[in-house]
Amino acid sequence: MIKFTYHLNQDNIELQASNWCGLERVFINGKVVSRKFNFGLQSMHDVLLNNGKKCRFQLIVDPQTELVSCRIYKQNQLVTILNQGKKQLQKSQFLIETSFVVVCVGMLSLFWLS
Repeated sequence: MIKFTYHLNQDNIELQASNWCGLERVFINGKVVSRKFNFGLQSMHDVLLNNGKKCRFQLIVDPQTELVSCRIYKQNQLVTILNQGKKQLQKSQFLIETSFVVVCVGMLSLFWLS
């Protein structure tokens, strides 16, 4: 799971993207305001902030560098670019793979004991 957090005016914004199931969610002040499934290298979420202003979140994955970027636009003007590199992606993938192995071993153990 990749998470980008940002404080914009009075709003706490968080974008979560799962590199396992493809689910992306945008939270504003803890409330889900956008969600979609995406397995591509780019996606966009257009939402309204609490003050009624339009905000766009653009998630981009660079396949060569494995850098994941989140661009935040407010009223079509770039506010910031948040980046997460290969190390964070590898850590997340390792956690998913380890969890999968533990679940499989547990299920095999239950099956064998039955």
